[in-house]
Amino acid sequence: MVCCATALVAGPARADPGEDYRQPMPLPVVVPTATDWQPQFPFPFDQLRRYVTDADVTAEREMCQWFNAQYYQLKGQIERLNNTVVRNNGDFGADGVGDQVDIVTANIDRALDYLAPRAQALTQSYDHAGDMYFPIYQGDSFYGLWQQLANVGNGLKARQPTWFTGPSFARAQHWGSKINRSHVCR
Repeated sequence: MVCCATALVAGPARADPGEDYRQPMPLPVVVPTATDWQPQFPFPFDQLRRYVTDADVTAEREMCQWFNAQYYQLKGQIERLNNTVVRNNGDFGADGVGDQVDIVTANIDRALDYLAPRAQALTQSYDHAGDMYFPIYQGDSFYGLWQQLANVGNGLKARQPTWFTGPSFARAQHWGSKINRSHVCR
């Protein structure tokens, strides 16, 4: 005996965002403030402590303020924008997509304006094999996050397809996850 069941679903099926979709909003400018944040020195960074400058500490303290205030909001905006572009078959000219791109790229630019001087202020050193490293814990993660967000922003401004900007966004998420999991900003 074969049984068949039919379910009646209320409402139309669609791929459009539901009511929980949040339109991107401009993010405020982050203004660094004095805090009691101090860098961490887990092994092997405890061996490099003497190479960490006051400029490194200030730069990472201020980047942590941005990270805690806006990283996850910006990440969510980029994810939702990518989903919108995909739902519109990569058409940046589709209704409402251009406005979203403008808001998200402005937010990325604002983040880059904040992060760039701080990421570039981090001490970069070279070991005996010529490999570059950052003496301050998670300095490489902040530097990588800044670089990849720049790539994502440039790709979105050029209206590149999501498969083009996707790898840079994935790397930005990698660096953001590394910062979060390290607890360096807590």
